[in-house]
This record gives sequence, C-alpha cells and structure tokens, in this order.
Amino acid sequence: MARVWLCAGGAGCLLIFLVLHSHLSGSPVLRDFVFQISWGTEDILYRLDVGWPRHSEYFTGATFCVAVDSANGLVYVAQRGDHIQKVLVFTEDGYFLRAWNHTVDTPHGMFAPSSPQEPAVWLTDVGSGSFGHTVKKYDSFGDLVQVLGTPGQRGTGLNPLQFDNPAELYVEGTGDIYIVDGDGGLNNRLIKLSQDLTVLWLRGERGTEPAKFHVPHSVTVDSFGRVWVADRGNKRVQAFEKDTGAWLGAWDDCFAEEGPSSIRFTPDGQHAVVAQLNRSRLLFLAAPPVGGIGSCVVRRSIQLADQVSPHLLDVSGRTGAIYVAEIGAKQVQKYVPLKSYFPPFRF
Repeated sequence: MARVWLCAGGAGCLLIFLVLHSHLSGSPVLRDFVFQISWGTEDILYRLDVGWPRHSEYFTGATFCVAVDSANGLVYVAQRGDHIQKVLVFTEDGYFLRAWNHTVDTPHGMFAPSSPQEPAVWLTDVGSGSFGHTVKKYDSFGDLVQVLGTPGQRGTGLNPLQFDNPAELYVEGTGDIYIVDGDGGLNNRLIKLSQDLTVLWLRGERGTEPAKFHVPHSVTVDSFGRVWVADRGNKRVQAFEKDTGAWLGAWDDCFAEEGPSSIRFTPDGQHAVVAQLNRSRLLFLAAPPVGGIGSCVVRRSIQLADQVSPHLLDVSGRTGAIYVAEIGAKQVQKYVPLKSYFPPFRF
C-alpha cells in the first residue's frame, strides 16, 4: 500500500510541476501530455505537433479556416481582424512563407486543390464589403485568379450566380466544385458546378426534411463518390451521390449535443473527422463502405481545451496530419498520426 501511495504522490507532483511549468513559461508540454492521456495508453492515434508552426506570432486574428495543398506541401490559413494579413501561407513543416490581405473582406472557408502544375487556394468570403458574398480563387502568391458570385451583393440567383454567406467549398480533381451556401444567410443549399461553372445540380432550402439544411457549414467528397455536408443547425451530416445529387441518407445520432461544424476524411478512408465548435471536440467516425451510409459510429474523440472552438479543419492527403483552425484559441494546431495508421500518400 505504501508503494501505491508513493506512486500516486509522485504522479501528482509531476502533474503539478507540469501545470506550473506551462503556466509560468508558456510551455506546450502540458498541452501535449493532456492530449495523449485523453486517448488512453493503448489507443493513441495522433499526437499534437507542438512545434507547428515554427513561429506562432503570425496568428494575429481569429483563425477561421485552414487548407492543405499536399502536392506542394503548403498550408493556407485565413484569419479575421482589423489591420492584419488575412491569408497566411506556411509549409507543412511549419515554416512561414508569405501573407496577403488584398481583395479579402471576411474569410470563412478554404480549399486548396492538390495540383503540382497550378498551386492555388479557394476562399469563401462572407463580408458585407465590396469583396463579400463571393467564392474566390487565388494563386499561391495571392494573385486573384477567379471570382464566383456578385461581389458585395448577396442573393439567391443562379444566372448570374449569387451567394449569401457561402460557408465552404470542395474542388475535385476534375475541376467540379461543391459549395455550401448559407452560413446564416438567405440560402441553405448545396451547389455543384462544373469546371466551366455550369450548375450541374442544386439541393436544399431551409428545413429539417431530407436534402434540406439549416446552416450547411462544411462539405467534402469521399473516395466512393459521396458528397458529405455538415448540416450544423440540424445537428446532422447528410450524404449525396456526387453525379446525380441523389440523397443517400443522414447521420444524426452522433450529434445530439451539438451539430458538426466541419467534416473531412482521412487518407486511408477509414474515418470521417468532424469538429464540434462549442464543445471544442473532434470526433472520428467510422467511414461506411461503398453503398448505403449506415449509422453514425464514433470510434474515437479528441477533447480540446475549453473555448478553443475548432471551426474548420483539413487533412493532409500526403501525411494524414489534421490541421484545425481554432477561432477561440486564435491559432491552427496540427495533429500528426502515428505512421502505422496512414501509409504515405503518393501522387
């Protein structure tokens, strides 16, 4: 019994030391320690990369979104604030490269197609100024390439195309674009556009029925041709067939406490990674095989610190690392998978 109390006392002293060290020196040691023990000793899939980015002082606003260009090893971050650079570019190793602010009003979501020939990033802008209510494409140096929508004007039209608070987008290798339009605005819809910007199909309006939305906040496409939407206000994820837009089903039994704010898939296709903003939590859901979507099953979770508020996330197709944009903590954090779980992704 004495040995038990001695071990317990030693562990307690160690934890107190880590708390004091973290508080006094700003060390990330405690953050990494708490993250790891939250998984248990035999089921740790990820570790927090406390050294990413190399210099965090570039985060000077509320970090709303992040996008990974795996082919070129780039990570884009968009933040909000006055008199700051709103788009930051890092390497996947955490080195800062550059930043820009022109033609960006109020960024909300991002996506970076992984193309070695044409590095680019797409940005959704929900601002009320002259650049708002648009979806914009930039090259990796910040030069504006393309604008979708009517800058500075919200609307519901399709010809010409109009948006009202477009939340996020996903761009396939074919150039097809999926946009969730309706972060609290007039529209609650999912739009698929071809590479030449023809509207291929549209789903949604405000409602709780199948294929209707209340704040569609994030969108992604899996390797089986299914489009997944984080229907945040309805506390569910909905799935659609990518070619026809046919509704495939919904997951709502995992989100009784709070709806999903972001959704992405791991490169091995085994998990859907979902962020919950107010609960400051990441969920790892079992990805269904080809066919029906089945039921929602939570395999694992990461509980972040209170008020961290993970808003949107992205996953590296090359390494499987998860980058989380945290508007409460005003930072982006990187979670690295253990090598045994994700083989290297090859282009």
